[in-house]
Amino acid sequence: MTQSSALHKYGGDIHWDDLNGEKTYGKAKAYAQSKLANLLFTYELDRRFKLHQQDSMATAAHPGYTATDLQRSQGWLVALANKFVAQKIEIGALPVLRAATEENLVGSEYFGPTKWLETRGYPEKVKSSDKSYDAQLAKRLWEVSEQLVGFTYNF
Repeated sequence: MTQSSALHKYGGDIHWDDLNGEKTYGKAKAYAQSKLANLLFTYELDRRFKLHQQDSMATAAHPGYTATDLQRSQGWLVALANKFVAQKIEIGALPVLRAATEENLVGSEYFGPTKWLETRGYPEKVKSSDKSYDAQLAKRLWEVSEQLVGFTYNF
């Protein structure tokens, strides 16, 4: 089970020319890229499990807008929104639990809240961005990741 974010849909792109944000860095851009990468990785891992007939699967989830410490350095307006708009941590944890424990999953499912732009509510299966399902993009990211860490996973 992989944690992502609905924010991967808003500006999420893989910046091949600056993958690690060494040339230019923006918190929002880096966060969206990392959450898109999480989904690309999850769907590619699930494809590889199936290709190699592994008795495993990969799923993903996002918590919606949940009042956590992730936003602690975002200023007073976000702190106010956390208090009055964000959902409680106990609700934000449910998509992860569902993606990890739901019966009859086949792999590549993505769970998150469905209310108010997927920011609130109990988890359901949701659709990630079209880009997150791009098998060629996922394969390239997998291969680049193997090169960066110096390890190739053999199933």
